[in-house]
Amino acid sequence: MDGEQRWWFDEEAGPVARPYSLTGGRTRTGGIELDLVTLVVAIRPKVNAGRVDTESARLLWACERPLSVAEAAAGVRLPLRVVKVLLADLIQQHYMLYRNGWHPSPVPDVPLMQKVLDGLRAL
Repeated sequence: MDGEQRWWFDEEAGPVARPYSLTGGRTRTGGIELDLVTLVVAIRPKVNAGRVDTESARLLWACERPLSVAEAAAGVRLPLRVVKVLLADLIQQHYMLYRNGWHPSPVPDVPLMQKVLDGLRAL
């Protein structure tokens, strides 16, 4: 390219692709609930990486050890929504395992709350 046509091109920006093109336009995770702190880990990442698209393979490699969804998104430098959809696909294909974090009880534990209050007052 000559100097006049090259002004708009930034090699440091990486590949030019809209995020929805990586998920086929999908924004939903197919019923798999993934939040920022959900832990994900790849099952045999080196074996499975050859069976999926490039971005999913990058996720498999990034998740060789357990990571949160937020850490996985940062590791592959993709938007969180895109990573959630790709992770859900990998989970449904049995290439990854996931574990959701703590969920609050719908009924408050009054004795526990009283113990916490008593402990705070004792400080």
